[in-house]
Amino acid sequence: MKKSLLINGEWIGTDQYTTLYSPFSGEAIAEIPTATEKETNQAIEAAYQTRNQMAKMPAHQRAKILESLSQLLEQKAEEAAQILALEAAKPITTAKSEVFRTIETYKFAAEEAKRIHGETLPLDAAQGGEGRIAYTTREPIGVIGAITPFNFPMNLVAHKIGPAIAAGNTIVLKPASQTPLSAFFIAELLQEAGLPNGALNVVTGSGRVVGDQIVSDERVNMITFTGSPNVGIGIRNKAGLKRVTLELGSNAGVIIDKGVDIDKIISRCVTGAFSNQGQVCISLQRVYAHEEIYNEFVEKFIEATNKLTVGNPLDPETDLSALISSNDRHRTVEWIREAREGGADIATGGEVTGNILYPTVILNAEPSLKVSCQEVFAPIVLINKVRSIEEAFELVNDSRYGLQAGIYTENVHTALDAAEKLHVGGVMINDIPTFRVDHMPYGGVKESGFGREGLKYAIEEMTELKLVVWNRN
Repeated sequence: MKKSLLINGEWIGTDQYTTLYSPFSGEAIAEIPTATEKETNQAIEAAYQTRNQMAKMPAHQRAKILESLSQLLEQKAEEAAQILALEAAKPITTAKSEVFRTIETYKFAAEEAKRIHGETLPLDAAQGGEGRIAYTTREPIGVIGAITPFNFPMNLVAHKIGPAIAAGNTIVLKPASQTPLSAFFIAELLQEAGLPNGALNVVTGSGRVVGDQIVSDERVNMITFTGSPNVGIGIRNKAGLKRVTLELGSNAGVIIDKGVDIDKIISRCVTGAFSNQGQVCISLQRVYAHEEIYNEFVEKFIEATNKLTVGNPLDPETDLSALISSNDRHRTVEWIREAREGGADIATGGEVTGNILYPTVILNAEPSLKVSCQEVFAPIVLINKVRSIEEAFELVNDSRYGLQAGIYTENVHTALDAAEKLHVGGVMINDIPTFRVDHMPYGGVKESGFGREGLKYAIEEMTELKLVVWNRN
């Protein structure tokens, strides 16, 4: 299967292609075009030339396009899930869940397209403001460069192009190199849904060529990026005065207080740790359990972990499959070795078969170990004992990241303390940090980035606020 770039409504080939391989089987699944500076420039120019057309498009028309897209995706949900399972080794049941969320995300985008508004201001509250009427409006920001990761290749694309279209912007999209098929699939559906030529352009290729050009080009008004902190910081440094939204990952933690019914939360915690092979920005990576319930929690967590089914992502019974690449397999095996040599206990897992890393539970890990202080992005979770909730707060906050955190507690005062003291973008009370629905504000602090996704909040990022003042004097 040979794919093409989408530029100004046309599917075009390139002089060079790379072979896309299945992370699970290693089989070739597609030939992906490698864009040069020339094609990237053409894509940016197409978005730039179309920006006024999109800005003038009525809100109801933008909403209709997004509604049509969600309907088309719903009709082809099975095909979409198969694509995700194939290119990302995402277990098919998890892939179907992502497709459902993507449908819902575009529906939210369609609804929010009709809710973009400003406000009136009482200027006579200030001396000298008498006789004047003021109001604000929100206008499209222009051309948006969207750079997306491999782990949720369909839904995270939706979180960028959905609000961009809703707000009346145009987009140049660079999907992750391992997962471009889902982006091409959505682009085809958007053409069918009636999106004007040039409003969405999909360019695949090297980050150093395509990504850098999108970030540095003066015709691009905003960059929205999800990925690693190192790349995100580099984008921020190169972007100049462009608006930038960055979602850069985490080593998310959950606190388990004494008095919690362990049986009620084990399944949820195991899901948070190992869903999509742990390749989730808010995957549960660190557990801090009170010493009074620590042993019970560890025993039941390991028991549930060992019941997970590992194998082919196309098998409906599979819970975990392959990591996205052999490099990630090598990295995580090395981190597990470092943890073992650093005095931590590997309670279960740690073995590999092909690119599959079996779900791994690590106990008594020091905060300085990579499995604790860096984003592991693999089916690895550490469980440590704490003497108090205050100690747990300190350990969760002792991180360069701050995306989301969770706490299970029966004490309302402890829950309120957690909401106040945890330095993260979102605090989940009586839930894992992995909880996300697609219309809530989502983003972090510290090296987890800045700006917020979630359709309403992303639209605010993707629009400019304009003030209009009428002088009646």
